[in-house]
Amino acid sequence: MEVQSYREFCYTCRQPKVHCYCCYIQKFDPQIKFVILIHPIEVKRRIASGRMSHLCLDNSELIIGHDYSQNKNVNLILNNPNYYPVILYPGQQSTNISPLTTTQRASLFPKNKMLTIFVVDGTWNTARTMVRLSSNLHHLPKICFSPPGPSNFRVRKQPAPGCYSTLEAIHHTIELIGTTQGFNTDVRVHDRLLYVFDKMVSKQLEYVQKAPRVLDRIRIKNAG
Repeated sequence: MEVQSYREFCYTCRQPKVHCYCCYIQKFDPQIKFVILIHPIEVKRRIASGRMSHLCLDNSELIIGHDYSQNKNVNLILNNPNYYPVILYPGQQSTNISPLTTTQRASLFPKNKMLTIFVVDGTWNTARTMVRLSSNLHHLPKICFSPPGPSNFRVRKQPAPGCYSTLEAIHHTIELIGTTQGFNTDVRVHDRLLYVFDKMVSKQLEYVQKAPRVLDRIRIKNAG
């Protein structure tokens, strides 16, 4: 029965039914529009935290691609006069919002437009390539933050101690600037992101621990 269950597939979270995390999702509106640009390689990963974030966030978009220069959906967002687009991306040209006061953070974004944050979901190498190729993103203001602690992505090794998964990066961005956009971070609704993430990571770790025993039972059954 365990073997058969892996053949069943959830078309919402793109996981085998045995690893489906949809029951843990509690959507909320962060008062910020997040546009998650996901690399095709990330789409195929067992824990694609960009997709997980999209499923949790109202008014978010998940766009698969590599070079977004001619992407219709991306360009529609960039050209929408009601949006103020920025990109969450580290670098010397990025404004680090961590040390700023709430007033200073609020001054970075106009009050009469919806803050729209592009988030690049890929490995460090693919993310750099995606941004380099996507010429329509080059003019966007860049923001970043200083990670307050290590990532909790226990089933996937991060390239450096300060590296976060896409979901964790979005959560911390909301933590820092949510109040500037009218989102009450004191209520901790945005922790719903971490809740589903932790559940999925725990399920994956449990699977890794069980996998050898399941394979042993299969071998014994086939041998008999």
